[in-house]
Amino acid sequence: MRPPDAKTIPALLDELAARYPDHEALVGAGTRLDYRALREEVRRLAKGLHALGVRRGDKVALLMGNRPEWILTAFAVALLGGTMVAINTWATRRELAHLLTHSDTSVLVTVDRFLKHDYLETLDALAREGDALAGIREVVRIGGPPDHPARRFETLWELAKGVDDAAIERAQAAVDGEDVAYLLYTSGTTALPKGVQLQHYALIENMWNIGERQHLRPGDRLWLAVSLFWGLGCENALFAVMTHAGCVVLQEHFDAGRALRLIEAERCTVFYGTPNMVHALERHPERAHHDISSLRTGATLGSPEQIRRLIDLGVGEICNIYGLTETYGNSNVTDVDDPLEKRLNTVGRALPGVDIRIAEPGSLAPLPAGAVGEILVRGYVTCGYYKDPEQDARAFHDGWFRTGDLGTLDADGFLHFRGRLKEMIKTGGINVSPAEVEAVLAEVPAVELAYVIGLPDPERDQRVAAVIVPREGAETSAEALAAHCAERLAAYKVPRDYRFVGAGALPLTTTGKLQKARLGEFFAADGA
Repeated sequence: MRPPDAKTIPALLDELAARYPDHEALVGAGTRLDYRALREEVRRLAKGLHALGVRRGDKVALLMGNRPEWILTAFAVALLGGTMVAINTWATRRELAHLLTHSDTSVLVTVDRFLKHDYLETLDALAREGDALAGIREVVRIGGPPDHPARRFETLWELAKGVDDAAIERAQAAVDGEDVAYLLYTSGTTALPKGVQLQHYALIENMWNIGERQHLRPGDRLWLAVSLFWGLGCENALFAVMTHAGCVVLQEHFDAGRALRLIEAERCTVFYGTPNMVHALERHPERAHHDISSLRTGATLGSPEQIRRLIDLGVGEICNIYGLTETYGNSNVTDVDDPLEKRLNTVGRALPGVDIRIAEPGSLAPLPAGAVGEILVRGYVTCGYYKDPEQDARAFHDGWFRTGDLGTLDADGFLHFRGRLKEMIKTGGINVSPAEVEAVLAEVPAVELAYVIGLPDPERDQRVAAVIVPREGAETSAEALAAHCAERLAAYKVPRDYRFVGAGALPLTTTGKLQKARLGEFFAADGA
């Protein structure tokens, strides 16, 4: 199979529909579309959005689980030259207000409810409370009460009838490969998420190369329960498979029992998931009753033991990966043909078009093979953070992107991940900013100081923990702090473990600075 000629997402759809018209492309929620039908549905939805006023450069936000409408809308926005803004489905009211405001979203497409979240109620509250929705021209809803003022998604199909082909063809012709197609938000060492801008051409080219390492081929079928708002879903998995004319089989949200049934029924061949997903599948009581032997290849991350568990589950050609949202999903991927020892213990060689350097932290000078330093990436890297020149100045130097991660290159050019230079916590494969959680804990009157760290966790890589210095004379509890955080933070950001200490017990350097790396000792001391 040759790589796509297309440099934009709409051109990629045109090319796939021409080359593989009858190959199944998208399955989910009762929808089945081949590549010909997928292109037709995207064009029809683009007409509806065009009638709604979406034009080149507009930001259209998506807030829903893994539904066909997510992919259809994202592709339709790309066809019009707009930018899709992926919204975290776990976002609280506070987080949602920031994401919508910072992204300059003009149209929001959402479901009425997802799991425990009532999005329409949240949006109504935001509208009453302030100007978080002031820049939004339209809220388009899937579901909800008939009398809710937000526009129903179905009306876009009616609006499409009033727009001719020429209008969207002109819009598509104006789209350039270097235009920003995606705006994804990722946690950083600052308290608020950063907006990562991703361009059309690199979403195609880098993902093609990722798929090549997995030996993907036309007709492969991806089981996708990884959230589409996350880069691993909408960057990596989606385009790795689609550039290879595969089919995306959506699971709206991860549930191990449903996943086993879906993988079996759809004969999925490609696995994308995190260690906690593997653990849930492996331990599910129905595991022995479902045939998931169709799974062959895919991508994951984790320790050698966690990856071997996935191989034991039957995914014998699984690839280990490394990368960030900013590096278009992955900069390094092991190859299916690499020795098992390399697939278990390294994250592979750099992808084509990517350069990796190991440097002394704070320096660009390369270190020799075997030395541990900061991982720098050049090539397929974000064109910059949205409206954040200060963050750009910190992250980019002479064409190199500073990942904030530590690693080493062996003599064969394989990258070994050695931890995080930043204080980032990665739980269940998702980044959590300690500063963001600390700011929320500090809102509690009884809290004098709050420090958030990651503790080792066999299932989730790390779990979030907090060391609290109570205000003198005040009382609080782990339960009260957890409840406070749960109202303001996505569930995976809420600390699971708490320790209450006096200020005098904090580990300090001789100059009085906190030794944050030693805070884990408070939890290890009693066997936690």
